Amino acid sequence: MNFKRTRVAHAASLSVLLMGAGWAQAQTAAPAEQAVVVTGIRASLESAINIKLNATANIDAITAVDVGKMPDKNLADSLQRVVGVAVRTDYDEAEKVSMRGTNPDMSLILFNGHTVSGGDWYVSDQLSSSRSTSLSLMPSSVLNQALVYKTSQANLVDGGLAGTINVTTRKPLDEAKRFGGVISLGGVYADLPDKTSPQLNASMNWKNEGNTFGLIGQVFAEKRYIRRDSVSRFAYAGGSGWDVINTATMLGITDASLAGTNLKAADLNGVRLPGSLSSEFVEGVRDRKGGMLALQARPTDKLEVGLTGFYSTMNANNYGRLNSGAMFNMLNGSANTTGTGAPFTSSNGQRVYASISNPVIIEETTLYGDKLRILKSADIKFAPGVTPQYIGNSEASLRTGATATSGFLDLDGTYKAGKDLTVKGLLSTTRGIGSTTLDQTLTYARYGTGTSYSLNGPNGVPDVTYYGVGPNTPVANADGSGYRLIGRGIGHYETIDRESSVALDATYVQDKGLFTTLEFGARHADHRRNLNRFAPTWASGTLAAPDASLAVPYPADFGKGFGGISPTYTSFYFPREVLDPFFQTQFKATTPEFERRVAGEIELRERQTALYLMQNLESAAGSSSSKWSGNIGLRMVRTEVNAMIATPIPTTVCNKIEPGKPVVPCAAFPTAINTAGDGSSFSLGGAWSPTSGTVYYKVPSDKTFDHVLPSLNMRIELAPKLIGRLGLSKTIGRQNYNVYGLGFTGQTCTTTGCTVNGPNPALEPMTSGNLDMSLAWYFARRSLVSVSIFDSRIKGYPKTGAVRQDVTVDLLDTVTNTVRNYFILTTSQQGAKIRGIELAYEQPIGAGFGVQANVSRASTRVDDGRPMVGASKFAANLGAYFENDTFSARLVYNHRSEYLNSTTAPSPIANSQGLSVINGVTMPVAPTVAGPVSNLAFSLNYNINKELQLSFSATNLLDPVRATYRYSPEEQQKLDVSGRQYYLEARYKF
Repeated sequence: MNFKRTRVAHAASLSVLLMGAGWAQAQTAAPAEQAVVVTGIRASLESAINIKLNATANIDAITAVDVGKMPDKNLADSLQRVVGVAVRTDYDEAEKVSMRGTNPDMSLILFNGHTVSGGDWYVSDQLSSSRSTSLSLMPSSVLNQALVYKTSQANLVDGGLAGTINVTTRKPLDEAKRFGGVISLGGVYADLPDKTSPQLNASMNWKNEGNTFGLIGQVFAEKRYIRRDSVSRFAYAGGSGWDVINTATMLGITDASLAGTNLKAADLNGVRLPGSLSSEFVEGVRDRKGGMLALQARPTDKLEVGLTGFYSTMNANNYGRLNSGAMFNMLNGSANTTGTGAPFTSSNGQRVYASISNPVIIEETTLYGDKLRILKSADIKFAPGVTPQYIGNSEASLRTGATATSGFLDLDGTYKAGKDLTVKGLLSTTRGIGSTTLDQTLTYARYGTGTSYSLNGPNGVPDVTYYGVGPNTPVANADGSGYRLIGRGIGHYETIDRESSVALDATYVQDKGLFTTLEFGARHADHRRNLNRFAPTWASGTLAAPDASLAVPYPADFGKGFGGISPTYTSFYFPREVLDPFFQTQFKATTPEFERRVAGEIELRERQTALYLMQNLESAAGSSSSKWSGNIGLRMVRTEVNAMIATPIPTTVCNKIEPGKPVVPCAAFPTAINTAGDGSSFSLGGAWSPTSGTVYYKVPSDKTFDHVLPSLNMRIELAPKLIGRLGLSKTIGRQNYNVYGLGFTGQTCTTTGCTVNGPNPALEPMTSGNLDMSLAWYFARRSLVSVSIFDSRIKGYPKTGAVRQDVTVDLLDTVTNTVRNYFILTTSQQGAKIRGIELAYEQPIGAGFGVQANVSRASTRVDDGRPMVGASKFAANLGAYFENDTFSARLVYNHRSEYLNSTTAPSPIANSQGLSVINGVTMPVAPTVAGPVSNLAFSLNYNINKELQLSFSATNLLDPVRATYRYSPEEQQKLDVSGRQYYLEARYKF
């Protein structure tokens, strides 16, 4: 990146920006301000503005002159203040960053110029194998500077389709003091869980008198309790989502049951209703600990070497409870507690169906513009005299050993090989792990005689009442009502992400006319991704339950964030101290090989190699009244993907090996993994069956993709402090790991050929052709107003689903015991477009006060008409600050509009290509959309003296109700709240 103040400009490439030049040039230059030294908020803002002013490319910057003055607790909090940047929030904490209306997978986050592997703490994210980086492990205090590149250039690491963020950490020899540091001690109070926990952050820097060697050390230990209260339509039983009424199967809906409503049974066909209305109560902890150590040496004026190590781990144990309904089952006469169909309801030996009475029907307009009808409220009950039937579930999900870790070690060096040549080298290694040691579930079925519900708008909590269920305790009553234990589950998941890389960069000073410097270099990275799945063996095939008398009700304040909630939503649960030791008694010791679940594994290696050349340009002195600079470059990239894909074969071909017995390779297929459980039962007292379950073998897949990525960036000074920029580039974004590494399933051969479901090994990385134009006026000190417009044309956007592609794989046909060629039913690719505008404004307004504001609008379009995952149309920030020598305060508001929600990377065969026909209207299957959300954060600092400061900050102040929905806000999917957090800390500087 070129930070040198530019000279003169080639204005033709920026003609669209010249419209404002005449007005700006006519303004009288303001008299120069006297130099005033500022610190804290003002110094940080001034440093960031100066970086943006002098940059050739369109970038934004965050600096941490005094990060403790900001109400940010991790790097995602800090980055969401940047125009065009939005975050995905899990519970009450920002985690993943997206840029310019795209999914987090499309943004590349670097630390000190290299990628960082990070683990995910939540089980669904662990299983997804997404490329997005979770920043929940990175406290804001590690930040020295973050550069947010809106346009690409050849010397940037490839992989940021939508943009690149490079976070740098502090360097010892850049510190102002020879010896100094900061110690921060305090606590945080989370109001929803009503718990307080400690916070520690300390750093120290030292360097020798000659400024040739120094070090920085930092440690942090930050613990916070979390809780989420939710109401939703979520349930684990099949058919629990939104669907339509069908009187051909829902035989209880009759003209007679609708008497007095002016409706006939046929009028309800095609009306959509939720299959379940549920409550979710989740508690957990975020216990983040780690540190950083940086060493730097400058033995000569030509050589500089640095070593930086970082490690962070977070314990995130969490416990979720779910109380859900089963309205589809009731209407269909199904007593299947895990799905629809058999077994069927029975009352006195007769199959029975619930009926609908008192229906209220409204009309919705879907996000595709179609009209559908919604059953807003109704009574769904069995006829009087019918014995209690299945009406819902109560489930506990206890996740122990839920952890995420991230660490890196980098060695960098700079050598001035001569007057004109500087060479830089970077060696780095990084590793991140996301793990859940035990994902333990216990499921009870609930029996009663009916339910009533009423939806109360997009952000209103639905009213729900259950009938004939008896007390909320885990027991079955004499009349058949109450609860019965029906299921249990156990899993162990571990995602390991690691990369080693080497980069060599050189800058040659030309100083010949327009040519200032020539940059060139190379990079190679070896990346590995593994998803490992295990499952302990149950000691008995018979279900066992904890002592029913140890169950407790939901807390009395459940739902207070919604303004109160009906107790009919809630259920019982077993406290963690009851459930955890109970599960420990339910397992049988086998072997690690037997607990392995090959079917869900991902085993992938990706090697990235790049060469680049970039010419920096600058107008010659005196050649024009305008000043311009720029760069033009080319980056050549090779991506090699090697995956080992799990593929099933019957145990009749390869028998399984009993745990603990000698391992004998399968004679028919020596590479088969015949020691893993994968569907086998081996409980105490049960006979071993060598033909139970499924055996898998690994099929190798190897693909190479080559790309040439040109880029052009131009900067023109149209008038003093009025800067126009143009960026043209082609960028690359690699597909999520699971689209290459997920297993093959469903092998089928007919007379017309063979097909199999699975990953698409030929799926090309995404590429994007990008245009970015901006105009920024730095009209006063620490002030700017800017506008940017951008347009990106994406090729290769994934279109998941099991659709036949012209891609084949050779697999064993276990019927004929021969290897045959199979067409893969898998993900295809399509085009997508993003275009938008960004506006930003910053200015001190006097007496220590100042304001910051920005807003962005991004319009996205995918070829198949579906919304782009993760794309918000609007994102905005509004901030105000005050600072003097004694006090500083900052209030920050942010808003993000609705977007297609995806907490995980979609499976390559997930149905995003399917269509639904509802009342004769054909449209894409319903997505899940996250509704708009606004929030507020605040910080206040008081300087007792030069060394000691008291700090108060508050986050999630608006305690927003976060909503998700399906085709429209009327099809409410989920509402949740997480509460506010208040931090009080004492900070001592030395």
